[in-house]
Amino acid sequence: MLRVDVEKKLGEFSLAASFESEGRVTGLFGASGAGKSSLINMIAGLLRPDRGTIVIDGETVDDTASGIHVPTWRRRIGYVFQDARLFPHLNVAQNLDYGRRMNRLAVDPAQRTRVVELLDIRKAFGRRTPARRARPRTAVKAATSAARRAARRARRGPQA
Repeated sequence: MLRVDVEKKLGEFSLAASFESEGRVTGLFGASGAGKSSLINMIAGLLRPDRGTIVIDGETVDDTASGIHVPTWRRRIGYVFQDARLFPHLNVAQNLDYGRRMNRLAVDPAQRTRVVELLDIRKAFGRRTPARRARPRTAVKAATSAARRAARRARRGPQA
């Protein structure tokens, strides 16, 4: 569970966001410059909100009123960067599996399949990820692509 209620001023830009998500994977989409990356950076702990709270799986990781700010490395969340920040010595599948391995979690093939389908990265699975050649798809882009595919399927109606 993710609960966010934050505000942040960045130069002339003001960001205010309030939402809850029960999903294990949450995608954000919106117009360029809407504040998606800033919001994700706050959730990840890379940027502190000016006001508000962020709660991940029942643990308050940011609360400006109480002075709580849990460091990034203790938040135990995954983050798919918009630019190439994968480990270049690992292939796409190994990069995807890195967080699970580092947290010594059991392999969950169903969860992996859901994430691979959400990010639409099955074709890239065995590929290396050098920063100069490949840019990973972000969850934001993947969620938008998935929404478009779902809309097309809905317009076509039930298949016989």
